[in-house]
Amino acid sequence: MKGPSSRWAFSLGFLVGTCSIYFFLRQVWFERSYPVLSEAQENAAAVGETAAIKGTNWRKEGAALIYLLHPYRTGEDSRVADELYQKTRILCWVMTGPYNLQTKARHVKATWSRHCNVVVFMSSVEDPDFPTVGLGTKEGRDQLYWKTIRAFHYVYEHHAHEADWFLKADDDTYVVVDNLRWILSNHTPEEPIYFGKRFKPYAKQGYMSGGAGYVLSKEALRRFVEGFRTRVCTHTTPVEDLALGQCLEKMGVLAGDSRDTLQRETFHPFVPEHHLTGKFSKSFWYWSYCYYPIVEGPQCCSDLAVSFHYVEAELMYTLEYYTYYLRAYGYRPRYQPPFPQGLGLGPFSQTDMPAGPKGVVEGTGRGSHTTPAITVNGNQAKMEMSSGRGGKDNLSSLFSGNRTAFTQGRQH
Repeated sequence: MKGPSSRWAFSLGFLVGTCSIYFFLRQVWFERSYPVLSEAQENAAAVGETAAIKGTNWRKEGAALIYLLHPYRTGEDSRVADELYQKTRILCWVMTGPYNLQTKARHVKATWSRHCNVVVFMSSVEDPDFPTVGLGTKEGRDQLYWKTIRAFHYVYEHHAHEADWFLKADDDTYVVVDNLRWILSNHTPEEPIYFGKRFKPYAKQGYMSGGAGYVLSKEALRRFVEGFRTRVCTHTTPVEDLALGQCLEKMGVLAGDSRDTLQRETFHPFVPEHHLTGKFSKSFWYWSYCYYPIVEGPQCCSDLAVSFHYVEAELMYTLEYYTYYLRAYGYRPRYQPPFPQGLGLGPFSQTDMPAGPKGVVEGTGRGSHTTPAITVNGNQAKMEMSSGRGGKDNLSSLFSGNRTAFTQGRQH
């Protein structure tokens, strides 16, 4: 019995030893082929992993995202936009769902939402990787108002101190946030007011289209939340935009006029081509819903348009390119609205801004020429030509002209 037991023990020891040597040599080969990271490399890798989770150039604060590269285009004079970014802070919350994160929401994240001061994606369930806030609702059109109610309560409780204005947009809405800041710069966040594409039925002062997006002042947000706390407002209908408008009206929040100084709309409930080229049927609901007269064709939309709806993923990138990159060489913008009040840009506002109501001589060392410019008088624009003499004197009239057409007591 002793002999066989010794042989079995020897065989087992040999097998264990052979396996140990094999795994040891394999580990040595692996480490030589893929060297162990140094402490510095490990730290760098950890930072890279975190950045990948958060999304390139984003800082994550809870479920909120802040884009770190603003302004993100070098070599461009963006002083006015940069100061408005600091003075007119906009939190954008985007209504989405778990099945739309990769097909829609990520394209919003990659394009226009980078221009918001803070952006929060609202869904029915939490997704810490994207990230999204989980509102605890179901999905579907009948849940839109519940999601809206809870989303505005969430931003009021968690982010009220981080912004002055609070924009709601869908995950298929494209927003030119810089143009929105120009509109809002003519107002204060202490005003109980909100803006969007204004519809007229079912509410005395009208209400804002949900698809085109709408933005509430901080005071309007406070009153909306207060309305539910005091039960002045309740969940009366799943029609989100109408229900919100009715609640805000009860709470004394004004429906603002977001048209530009030429009375052109800035918020749009359809894609650009429908407004620019489409002929809406006279039986189409849109005609009876719009608060202001509908204009079709090129004058449909302000040069400082704010939003378009039903925008597919590919069009998001196209609109981002058109807005921030495409330029026609040799032209200054035809529409020069009044300069926002209260910006501390010093001599920039008097010497570096494009020509005002009269054309000015442009000298570049290659001769000079006269440029036409638009002057605004009431609701009319007229083209004028000038030899350019006294161009600097005319700048003052540009900044003292009519401001945006937001009047609280306008008669229609």
